[in-house]
Amino acid sequence: MSMNWQQAVTHCHNAGDPFAVATVISTTGSTPRDGAAKMVVTHTTIFDTIGGGQLEFKVIEAAREMLASRVPAQKIDHYPLATKADQCCGGSVTVLIESFPVTAMRLAVFGAGHVASALMQVLAQCDARIEWIDSREELFPGSVSANVRLVGVDDAVAYVNELTDAHRCIIITHDHALDYQLTHKVLTETEIDYVGLIGSDTKAKRFYSRLEKDGVSDHDRKRCCCPIGMPTVKGKLPMEIAVSIAAQILSLDPVKASQIKPDLTWREIRAAFPPQT
Repeated sequence: MSMNWQQAVTHCHNAGDPFAVATVISTTGSTPRDGAAKMVVTHTTIFDTIGGGQLEFKVIEAAREMLASRVPAQKIDHYPLATKADQCCGGSVTVLIESFPVTAMRLAVFGAGHVASALMQVLAQCDARIEWIDSREELFPGSVSANVRLVGVDDAVAYVNELTDAHRCIIITHDHALDYQLTHKVLTETEIDYVGLIGSDTKAKRFYSRLEKDGVSDHDRKRCCCPIGMPTVKGKLPMEIAVSIAAQILSLDPVKASQIKPDLTWREIRAAFPPQT
């Protein structure tokens, strides 16, 4: 779809997609676009333009390198078009690139039963991007919040391959055998740091014992939290369990403060503009 940069920012934000905004903040001489031109860059798409050609190619490349770091950042680059961008315009362009990686918690919730349905009512109102996965698509509600994506699958275990290590995983399916297959695959084939599994203390002991017998290391077994939820919440109604799970999930830190890069200083911004004559 064709969108201008304002529409693209809204689209990316609502979809939970990481993006970067490139802004022409200064120009001298002959340039393809004037100051204030903007472009939005994602891992796979660009929206709007700052002038095309090698200049735009280099800015896209720089923006995607910033997105790959997965931390918010800003930088200013100066592009003499003849020498750095191999364009014959003869002028120069200074571009501010601001990256906006997804900082909301990313959750993969397996299971669409009563507890999962109650959990969605809570988490849909939080700063989280949620994939709700089940093979029984008829259990999904007719509509969900914008931050929830319904994923109907034939093979829930295979869907683990679609997750990133940045996800947190919640396993609350209707089938103990499926619970185990999901838990084993997540612990052995991903680096996801939190795997919440619904169940009793007895189920937890059996699963941990079986995981050990199946060669899952102690380090990896500790990434699994079973029973999921806050132990101080004793209620057994679906909404009570859901609130307990949500409280535990929200206690996890989605982005470590040490990963956030500082903003540009005023000195850096001022240096990007040519002196007034």
